[in-house]
Amino acid sequence: MRASRFFISTLKEAPSDAEIISHKLMMRAGMIKRLGSGIYTYMPMGLRVIRKVENIVREEMNRAGAVELLMPVVQPAELWQETGRWDKMGPELMRVKDRHGRDYAIQPTSEEVITDVVRTEIRSYRQLPVNFYHIQTKFRDERRPRFGLMRGREFTMKDAYSFDRDVEGMQDSYQAMYDAYVRIFDRFGLQFRAVAADNGAIGGSGSHEFHVIADTGEDALVYCPESDYAANIEAAEALAPTGKRPAAAQPLAKTPTPGKAKCEHVAELLGLPLAQTVKSIVLAVEKEDAEKEIWLLLLRGDHELNEIKAAKVAGLSGYRFASEGEILEWFGTKPGYLGPIGTKKPVKVVADRTVAQMADFVCGANEEDFHYTGVNWGRDLPEPVVADLRNVVAGDASPDGKGSLAIQRGIEVGHVFQLGTRYSEDMKATYLDETGKPQLMQMGCYGIGVTRILGAAIEQNFDDKGIIWPASIAPFEIVLCPMGYDRSEAVKAETDRLYEGLLAAGADVIVDDRGERPGVMFADWELIGVPHRIVVGDRGLKEGKLEYQGRRDAAATPVPVAEMLDFIKAKLAS
Repeated sequence: MRASRFFISTLKEAPSDAEIISHKLMMRAGMIKRLGSGIYTYMPMGLRVIRKVENIVREEMNRAGAVELLMPVVQPAELWQETGRWDKMGPELMRVKDRHGRDYAIQPTSEEVITDVVRTEIRSYRQLPVNFYHIQTKFRDERRPRFGLMRGREFTMKDAYSFDRDVEGMQDSYQAMYDAYVRIFDRFGLQFRAVAADNGAIGGSGSHEFHVIADTGEDALVYCPESDYAANIEAAEALAPTGKRPAAAQPLAKTPTPGKAKCEHVAELLGLPLAQTVKSIVLAVEKEDAEKEIWLLLLRGDHELNEIKAAKVAGLSGYRFASEGEILEWFGTKPGYLGPIGTKKPVKVVADRTVAQMADFVCGANEEDFHYTGVNWGRDLPEPVVADLRNVVAGDASPDGKGSLAIQRGIEVGHVFQLGTRYSEDMKATYLDETGKPQLMQMGCYGIGVTRILGAAIEQNFDDKGIIWPASIAPFEIVLCPMGYDRSEAVKAETDRLYEGLLAAGADVIVDDRGERPGVMFADWELIGVPHRIVVGDRGLKEGKLEYQGRRDAAATPVPVAEMLDFIKAKLAS
């Protein structure tokens, strides 16, 4: 490839709406161009990266035995209605009507469509297992599209769907996909971590997320340095404190706390550690043909509620946070002074595991400007319903018993799910077993955010000059920078010789023959992030040398002209 025949459009400054480093650098490097909110044109330089990501994904999916097809972007509403997701997905699902008034969805994912394909094509156990995948445009109508390709509305995703005879087969397919994902992210050249995760709205029985490690990541990843335990913050279990609960040592006392509505301020006023306080979180549950229920969740003052865990407490599915009006009706006071003692109307109390082990704690007195001190279970309150309600924190005991937990940030770029019969049951996707009886297929699904990989890779690999692509997904592996390509026959001849040699060796190389000044040329390619740069100039040729500089190198390395081809081949091989 010659730069004069390609399209290079770099910027000195990022547009004002670019927020995070990957968004800024992709815009400056001319890889994407904003068309609308959360919608981007993939410019030629960015598209080359996308295609390399897709090629690696495709090769490893094929290697794992998956079969590629291509499903439509526009899907009939009837399929989504069969599974109940037409209503459950909410406004993120883009709905459209055709000229006849029929409803369609712009696909955010394809569980319904692939299940429809399989239920009409698979008849016998002899046709299983099977795993189909495609790489296709998706659309999710994000409320707040931001961060460029990291949280756009239109994006490219690889999604795969396995179908098996039984749970054991599904687990085998799941493991094969998990292993394929490890190979894929290894080949991307990115530092990543696979963590146990919650299945969320997609349903099913178990899942893992794949995260690219980056300080700017939105997700907190929990892991144990002494073991293989890893989970996202939503799924990480917070163990109960060890040992017995201390005996009561203080009397119950109603203590003035004027104007102190937060645990931090109450603890400071009373001269107590924050860990001695208990915060109250009020939830409401409304179901058809049933009275509204108000729940009080209790957490230690320095802990945070895990909303995913709360939804798994029996009776709390579909909860919402209570309104201030509901809080006044049930507790008789405004938020900030709430507690489990003396509520105005009965509430259902659930204590986090840590709170259930506390003694002599502080909580709201259900009266403005007052808290109770010296509160104890059994004496002042009935023993509570106990559940794991909180986010873990660094230093908590690892659930596998092999050390303490640590937390790092990550960007989710892949997710694998064990779906079981979540979709096959709703859509009656069955096969005939050896006895001729119909059985539900066991499903798995597996996604990789193809375009999101670009943003995640940059968030992990950049410096003050620009992007630093891993070689496997860089738009070009090597750039040749001739000094005076259009003015020096010697420079042109050596550049062309080296270019042809690299092409013959299978390298992805571009020659910058635009005639730009060296400073402009170097700045462009450092911004774009090409891993290897070779400079050809008259002065160096007279000395029998060319200059090599890796994108992470602080300085150039002189290499004899005759040895450069072998030198760069060795760099590519490593």
